[in-house]
Amino acid sequence: MEILLEECCPTRSENRVKIAIITTDNRENFRNYDLKEPYFGTAPTALMEGFAMLSKDLEVHVISCTQQAMPSPEKLAHNIRFHSLHVPNWGWLRSGYLGCVLAVGRKFREIKPDLIHAQGTERDCAISAVLAPYPRLLTIHGNLRLIKKQVGFRPFSAMWLQSFLEGFVVPRFHGVVCITNYTKAAVEHEVSRNWVIPNAVDSSFFEIGRKRVLQRSDSSASRLSTFDGLPPPPIILVVGTIEERKNQNFLIKALDSLAENYPFEVRFFGKCGEDPYGAVFRALVAERKWCHFGGMLGREELKEEFVQASMLVLPTHEDNCPMVVLEAQASGVPVIASNVGGIPDLIEGGVTGLLIDPHDVDSIRRAVALLLTDATVGSSLADQGLEHALSSYHPEVIARKHLEIYNQILSGKQGSR
Repeated sequence: MEILLEECCPTRSENRVKIAIITTDNRENFRNYDLKEPYFGTAPTALMEGFAMLSKDLEVHVISCTQQAMPSPEKLAHNIRFHSLHVPNWGWLRSGYLGCVLAVGRKFREIKPDLIHAQGTERDCAISAVLAPYPRLLTIHGNLRLIKKQVGFRPFSAMWLQSFLEGFVVPRFHGVVCITNYTKAAVEHEVSRNWVIPNAVDSSFFEIGRKRVLQRSDSSASRLSTFDGLPPPPIILVVGTIEERKNQNFLIKALDSLAENYPFEVRFFGKCGEDPYGAVFRALVAERKWCHFGGMLGREELKEEFVQASMLVLPTHEDNCPMVVLEAQASGVPVIASNVGGIPDLIEGGVTGLLIDPHDVDSIRRAVALLLTDATVGSSLADQGLEHALSSYHPEVIARKHLEIYNQILSGKQGSR
């Protein structure tokens, strides 16, 4: 445990920064222990894609803890090595992630990174990095304490305990990347340095956006049905866990009157539990021919949905930096989303998307009706959203901004307050 007590700053190459990224291997998160390749959250994956583009500047070591030993590749890219650490069951949440802390600490001694970057306060990532004797940076993806205020966590549940750990770890990092100003406002009183940088988006979503632009500009392109000669109904895409915070049930009821006058299909995707909210959701969908629930959606399946979608609607009550908004913009899909949390950082109302009041039926109806009836508005929002995404969320853009932060921390310069 002596490595947890003494601060140090290792000597590094002037031209190449060695970074240790602590993130969750989703094989562990979803118990996919039979898979041979690791996979990660969408934001860390896109960031790693950007890091691979900066190979001359960065040497990256990705570290993930798992409860079962699994075969893993030594490298994820030419400058990104991967370290999968087996930690027995006792070393996880029940012990405050002590086993993960010890395993990751041993790996740090082997790698000797210039800087540690923990991805998220969920699970073991932040706590495994926070006491290590190296410069430490944290990216907050989900504000657990803010979500707790919004929806509440059952005392001593996993989320309740992790929100408690979030309060412990945040002040102990040398800097925090806030993916929106919503997060910045929540933590800036706790940390000396912080930077606002959105998540990166997988570059393959931008390919969808470029193709959609070409299709819109091609006057010969037609989406006519081969069955009756009529254009298919617009597809409204709604992606997110089915829960009160995401507000799907209110959206369905808000669209009832529109469904009487306009043809459209609403496709819901996300995890739906057996709780009362989920039961009501299933009943509402079953009663309406224009509603469809497709359950959980993989990344490739989501891309296929973006190819077909007329718009994305996110009526959430609380969100930080929902990836589906960024990915929809990158895919050239017009976005309607709630004017809450960090979403106003992502959407300029009336320019790169439409902002709505998630508590106001008329606000939701007006926005959806506008995109159903005015193709010009939808095309403009899609084009401007894609342009914004290219300049703000592309993997190389975000990777370069992170490299700037790493160099600021290592040189002792101050971040924004």
